Amino acid sequence: MTSFIMKSNGALDVESKALVGGTSDKKATIVDVEKNKSDSKKNRGSAWRQVLAAFVANIGTINTGLVFGFAAVANPQLREPGSSISVNEEQASWIASLSSVTTPVGCILSGYLMDRIGRKLTLILTEIPAILGLLLISAATDINMIYVGRLLVGLGSGMVGAPARVYTCEVTQPHLRGMLSALASVGVSLGVLIEYSLGAVMAWYVMAGISALIPLLAFILIILMPESPNWLLQRGRTEDARAALCKFRGGSCDVNKELDDMMCFAAKNNVVRLKGFKETIQALLQPSTLKPFGILFLYFMIYQFSGVNTITFYAVDVFRMSGTEMNRFLATVILGVVRLISTIIACISLRRCGRRPLTMISAIGCGLTMVGLGTYLHLREGWVLNEVEPVATWFPVACIFIFTVASTIGFLVVPWVMIGEVYPTQVRGIAGGLTTCSAHIFVFIVVKTFPEFKHLLGIPGTFWMYGAISLFGSLFFFFCLPETKGRSLQEIEDYFCGRVKNLGEKVPSSANMPKVLDIPKGKVLP
Repeated sequence: MTSFIMKSNGALDVESKALVGGTSDKKATIVDVEKNKSDSKKNRGSAWRQVLAAFVANIGTINTGLVFGFAAVANPQLREPGSSISVNEEQASWIASLSSVTTPVGCILSGYLMDRIGRKLTLILTEIPAILGLLLISAATDINMIYVGRLLVGLGSGMVGAPARVYTCEVTQPHLRGMLSALASVGVSLGVLIEYSLGAVMAWYVMAGISALIPLLAFILIILMPESPNWLLQRGRTEDARAALCKFRGGSCDVNKELDDMMCFAAKNNVVRLKGFKETIQALLQPSTLKPFGILFLYFMIYQFSGVNTITFYAVDVFRMSGTEMNRFLATVILGVVRLISTIIACISLRRCGRRPLTMISAIGCGLTMVGLGTYLHLREGWVLNEVEPVATWFPVACIFIFTVASTIGFLVVPWVMIGEVYPTQVRGIAGGLTTCSAHIFVFIVVKTFPEFKHLLGIPGTFWMYGAISLFGSLFFFFCLPETKGRSLQEIEDYFCGRVKNLGEKVPSSANMPKVLDIPKGKVLP
């Protein structure tokens, strides 16, 4: 009995020590966490410098909104009796969709140029076709000049998307990156609103001439900005990268530590400049590139076939088809304002909510509103046929506005932000270009086929189709879309390379070391 008590007391002593030790370890862990948070805040650079850099880089994305919004207000003007250039429905569909023919070319071209001549110079070159295209449209005397102008602005629109987002991601820190990367989507929405507003009060050719001032401003301002530190470091220009980081971070940030982290990551993972076509193809075919490309490819396909750009490109016509008594040009301007406000809200939400929740809101919201709009238009066809006065004429307008808010919250922001996040450093430019290329191919298909689908499925059937695709896509997003919020570019690359199973995990120190052969006890070497 005595021995039992002594053993028990000994066990209690050991347990007490373990508890004390556990408490001590817990306190130490809390202290370490707080210290890491404090160090993280100390390493944050000047927010306004990063905001300014992102703002300048994304002025050019307003061009994309100008391209999208132009057709919505110009085509109704061109189809009016007495127009200086008269167009039919087929020609109007080409004016709307033709810009998307050269956009994929611009995407691939800018992706190649980004990795060869740098992010900054590529951004400068993107503005040239945009300026020339808008001036040509402004001076157009026949439909062919408009066609050529649309091809040029489409080329510029395709070229600006990837470098603006990649540049923004590479010059900003993780706590700001998501919000600032979404500025590209704000730029697109602002461009759409500008065109809707100008088209409501002036002729299409005056609108095109005034719009040319925006790419001209972007051309001038980007010349004054430094090159991306990541690209400079990849070219072995360490001191230039350090100088660029100093300009982006200011004096409050430990620039040397950030630069050392970037260099250590590049050395550990053998991030070197790709020297030839064969090496580039091999890098593109690696799982670290193919996995995120597959996810974003399907993301863009689902979001485009949810009807987003059908509403954007044919806004005035969609309001006319809905049967609303509201002035269709006024309704379009209000729609542009709603889209811009929603995009700004989405940018702020990205920092708090992440990519997955916003995407799910878009998928479900767009699906339900498209089904609702299609159902109302189906009922309206019956009312018109039976000469019954339509009721609840506010409902289709509400569906269009709710659809715009829902699509903007996720679809119009998240995948474009992720383009600059998910690809390896070596091929971030070309992979981003290929992704935006696929996105704009889907834009062309959706915009060009909308008139055909109207005749084939009817207007209600077309919107039902868009709604079904969006709702089905929500399943894909739920199971396959990763959450990249708050993760560094290095952490995201580690995840897609397979170095870690979950985003946020630390890479084991032996992850890149050759494995030692482990022989079970009692066995011999083969």
